[in-house]
Formats: sequence, C-alpha cells, structure tokens
Amino acid sequence: MFNLFYKAVTILLLCFVVMAGLLYEVPRLNILNETIRNLHFHVPMWFGMLFMLLASMIFSVRYLRTQRVTDDLWARELAHVGLFFGVIGLLTGMWWAQFTWGKFWSGDPKQNASAVAMLIYLAYFLLRSSFNDPQKSARISAVFNIFAFATYVPLIYVLPRLTNSLHPGASGNPGFNAYDLDSQLRYVFYPAVLGWSMLGFWIAHLRQRLAHAAHRLQLL
Repeated sequence: MFNLFYKAVTILLLCFVVMAGLLYEVPRLNILNETIRNLHFHVPMWFGMLFMLLASMIFSVRYLRTQRVTDDLWARELAHVGLFFGVIGLLTGMWWAQFTWGKFWSGDPKQNASAVAMLIYLAYFLLRSSFNDPQKSARISAVFNIFAFATYVPLIYVLPRLTNSLHPGASGNPGFNAYDLDSQLRYVFYPAVLGWSMLGFWIAHLRQRLAHAAHRLQLL
C-alpha cells in the first residue's frame, strides 16, 4: 500500500496544496478575506482525523475477532496520528477564529465538542497504559475505541449542527456551498483533504512498523 507511487502522490499533492493554498487567487469574502486560505489546512485536518479514527476503530474490531497484535498496533498508531491531526485542526481553527470571530476561543458548540472528543481519545491512551497485561490492555482499549468513535461522530458532525454556531453549516449559518459560489476553493480543497489524509496514513504506517519492531524485540 505504502509503495513509492503512494509516497510520490502524497508529496506532489501536498506541494500543490501548500503552494496553491498560499498563492492561488481566492474569493474576496466579507470578514474572511485572505484568512479563507486556512480552509485548505484547518478543515482537511478534521477530515484526516475522521478517516484515521475510523480506520483505528476498524482495526480494533479486527483485533477483537483475530487477537492479532498487528491489528492492535494499527489501531493504536492510527489513533495517535488521528489525535495529532485533531490538535493541529484545533490550533489552526483557533488561529482562524482570532481573525474572524475576534478571539481564539468563543465557546462555539463545535469548538467545545472538538475539545471533548479529543479528551475522550486522550482517555483511550490513558486506559491503554493503565494495565500491566498487554493482552488485557489491548482487549479493553479496543472496546473503548469502538465506543469512542461512536461518540466522536455525533459530537463533531451532528450535535453542533443542531444549535446556533459560528461555523458554516450549522443552524443559522450557511454551509460551504453557500459561500464558495465561484468554486475557486474547490480546486485546492479536495486535493488538500486527500493529501493530508494520505500523509496521516503514511505516518501511521511508519509508527506501526516501529511499534511492531519494538514488540518483536521485546519478545526476544
């Protein structure tokens, strides 16, 4: 999966996203102005987090069925990178909010839900480290990971849309299609989602290989 072609495509996509995201002509929108370029960095981080946490949950399900250490390592490392992307998404969102909403943290429902979701995944790693028995730790954390993802989706993508929010797409606020009338942003936004997500899986793959090598050394 992570062959030379995959890596080359990832690098080319990200080079395009960074250059076009900073230099490409963007719509002159009220309040947002040049800060709308952050769309190519902030939002794809949340998509990347979603994809990696979904994959982590799938590997947790596989581990409960197969009891293979490799599946547990994949689940753990995907969650690690997913949480890292979530932190970057939160920080870039706070930076954007400072320029458009007037302060870094305004108590917006989506901001609060994002913080709660990341605390849940921090609890996942605390749970993993609280057991001396590796197999017991893997089984219990796998179950927790499944319920964590089931909580993450409504927290991030459902509940904030049911209340008034400063974020696009929520009640009383237009969505992406409404303020991207000329579709200029789409030419960079979609490659950004793909490129950042591919980078996340690449990093998770490297971490999984290192973790697997450390596990084999421990057995020896």
